[in-house]
This record gives sequence, C-alpha cells and structure tokens, in this order.
Amino acid sequence: MPILYAVAFISIALIVYTYAGYPLILGALGMLRRRPRPPAPPEVWPMVSISLPVHNEEAQIAQTLESLLALDYPRDRLQIVVISDASTDRTDEIVAGFADRGVELLRMPRRGGKTAAENAAHPHLRGEIIVNTDASIRLAPDSIKALVRWFGDPTVGVASGRDVSIGRVSRDANAGESGYVGYEMWVRSLETQVDGIVGASGSLYAIRAELHRYSLPEALSRDFAAALVAREAGYRAVSVPEAVCYVPRAPSLRREYRRKVRTITRGLGTLHYKRHLLNPLRYGVFAWMLFSHKLCRWLVPWALAMLGVAAVVLALVEPWARVAAGAMGLVLALAAAGWLWPAERGMPRWLGIPAYLVAGNVAALHAWIRASRGQLNPIWEPTRREPVPAG
Repeated sequence: MPILYAVAFISIALIVYTYAGYPLILGALGMLRRRPRPPAPPEVWPMVSISLPVHNEEAQIAQTLESLLALDYPRDRLQIVVISDASTDRTDEIVAGFADRGVELLRMPRRGGKTAAENAAHPHLRGEIIVNTDASIRLAPDSIKALVRWFGDPTVGVASGRDVSIGRVSRDANAGESGYVGYEMWVRSLETQVDGIVGASGSLYAIRAELHRYSLPEALSRDFAAALVAREAGYRAVSVPEAVCYVPRAPSLRREYRRKVRTITRGLGTLHYKRHLLNPLRYGVFAWMLFSHKLCRWLVPWALAMLGVAAVVLALVEPWARVAAGAMGLVLALAAAGWLWPAERGMPRWLGIPAYLVAGNVAALHAWIRASRGQLNPIWEPTRREPVPAG
C-alpha cells in the first residue's frame, strides 16, 4: 500500500506542477523582469519569404493565396513559395495560375513529408526572414509586420504568432480545443517575458534565414526545433500576440486525435534529437522551461494513468480515493460519449471539453509508444479543416 500512496502523490504533484505550478513560477519570475517590447518599425522592411508546404489542398489553396497576397506588407519585399509535396489533385495547377502575381511553385518529385519539403525549399527562399505557415489558416493583415518588427532586436531569432482557435458553433466538434489553445498562448506569453518560448507555432512563425537553413531530419518537427536551433545559436524565440493567426478547429475528435498522435510523436523525436538542451548547467533557465513545458506536459498522461490505478486500489480503504476514482470514471464516461457523438450534430461543451482532454492524453500515450518503437513517420498527412471564411 505505501507504494500506491507515493504513486498517487507523485502523480498529483506532476500534474499540478505542469499545468499550474509552472505558469505561476513563470509569472513570478516575469514580475522581476522588464516586459519585452518590440523595436520600432524599420525604415525599410526586410525581404520576407513565405514558405507554404502543401499536399492536396485544391479545396482551399486559391483562397489561401488570395489572403497572403492581401497582407499588409510591401509586395516588392514579399516572396511567396508554395512547396507541393507531390500533390495528386489540382493543387499544382491552381498555384501555377497565380504565377503572374508572383507566387512561386516548387514541386517535390515524390512525397517526403513536410520537413523534407521545407528542407528542399532552402535554396529557393530569398528572404532575410522566412515565414512558415499553413494552408488551412488565415493571417490577420498586419501579422507579418508584427513578426518582422521583432527582428530589429538582435537577440531574437524566432518570432511566433498567436493562434486563435475558431469554429462554427453549429459544427464545433471539439470545444476543448479553443480553451487549450488559449492556455498555451498564455504560457508562451509568460515564457517570452522570462527567457523566450521553447517551441514556435506550426501555424505561423518567422525565423532568420540563416537559422532556417538548418537541415532537420525529415521525421522531426521544424516548428518545435526552430526555437531550439535559435537557442543553440545564441538567440531567443518570442511569442508575438499582435501576429494573429486564425486556426479552424479540427472537424472531428477523431481527426484531432490523429493529429495529436502525429505531432507529439514528432515532438518527442525532436526533443530526443536536441536533448542536450535539457542540461541546466549549460542552458540555465531555458533548460528548466523546456523540461517543464514539453517533457512534463508529455509525462502527464502517464501520471494520470498511474493515478487512476492507485485510486481504484486505494478506494477500498480511502474515502478520498473513492471520490477520485469516481470523478475519473465520470470524465472517462463523458469522453467516451463525446468520442461516439456524431460530428455533424455539433458536440455540446459539457461533452466536448472532457472528450478533448481525454483524447489528448490518450494520444500522448499512443505517441510515446510510437516514438519508443522508432515509428517517426515523416510522411505528412495534413489535418483537413474547414477553411477560415474570407474577410
């Protein structure tokens, strides 16, 4: 029995530290530091290259390109490169139709995944700053300028946008996603004030060209690695709340689950590849932040599983364990109902939130298993999301 009490205590401590203790410590440290402010806008805006990897995006690529062409950034200082990961639909044809408006198409001869496509694009990007984004999202008109301003600070190597999760209420399949995204953006704002974020947004981030040329193994996550590569080179990464990126929610919980498994698997592989950054003797506060934000977050599902087992066994003798086991059972029942809920009917929030939380933690366990087996599949299957409406 004593071992079960220890398991329960350690599990609860890890969960509380990860989601409450860590941001509270960040907030306290941030109060001791001056709030970072972006430099003044440059007299001449630097050349920027937008890198847009895609695979079979014929349904929304035209709308995406129209929105990029409408951004508030000097057109003669903006290069847009679409990297087609061997698309088999009309994506390439549609992109080619924008050639007279300056959009460039780079087609991969065979599918290699998102990171392979980005690696291949390096020689074709002419910008001093590279902006990486996604076909399914929409950017606020001034988002690129908001990111680029930060590079007037010579200590900044990466600037990440602020994701805003959106969805039509009648078809909102996982309401929990919005709350989680908001929490993540809040934590990144705290990290920026302390020592810089430990991972950039895959939907929108900008990076100095010399850092972007880093050739990353194809099975790893470039947006996560961007902040790590910047730190290795002596730069920091910042979160820019003014650089708004509208991200449509996944149309179903099952698709969100598959996306989570894929991204966490790649994230675990990336963290293992850059594990030397967890050394606090060399990287100080950043190592602690990387450990707390990433590794602890990915260990929480194991803590929850162990806590569940301990609570069920201790429920025979402890009233608090019976309450804990009952609460966890209720959440699992609600999550199961949410998983089975028809996507077309629109899931109510009282099901959506527990379903999203449970699915996310189970996905992390699944990702750990895949990563431990070396199943870091580089082939990229984009999550098909409903396009953000124009305007």
